[in-house]
Amino acid sequence: MSQPIQVIVSSGAPPAIGPYSQAIRAGDLVFVSGQVPVDVRTGKLAEGIAAQTRQVMENLRTVLAEAGGSLDRVVKVTIFLGRWEDFAVMNEVYAGYFGATPPARSVVQGPRIPEGTLVGLEAIAYLG
Repeated sequence: MSQPIQVIVSSGAPPAIGPYSQAIRAGDLVFVSGQVPVDVRTGKLAEGIAAQTRQVMENLRTVLAEAGGSLDRVVKVTIFLGRWEDFAVMNEVYAGYFGATPPARSVVQGPRIPEGTLVGLEAIAYLG
């Protein structure tokens, strides 16, 4: 018998502001929607690419925890950069969140990401 689809909502990460969910768990997979670098405690964007990268990673960690997962269960990440010249700094911060077996990853420049956002990401995690 298949497991039902479960909507994941974490008060520790920015809420969905449209017709989507922060994440969906489908069986052993968790699909995390695009995370932006907003600190829910202040409601503000982090400043600079390093701080924004840390914030999106912490938001990802929070949503995954709500789903019963963690960063070590992430199998795929897609990163959206506002400016390609921020790649090296983003990559250095990002690398600190994963151990010896980082997930598969794509990085694209997203010129139409939300105002003031330098980096965002979405992820898939395997909880089985």
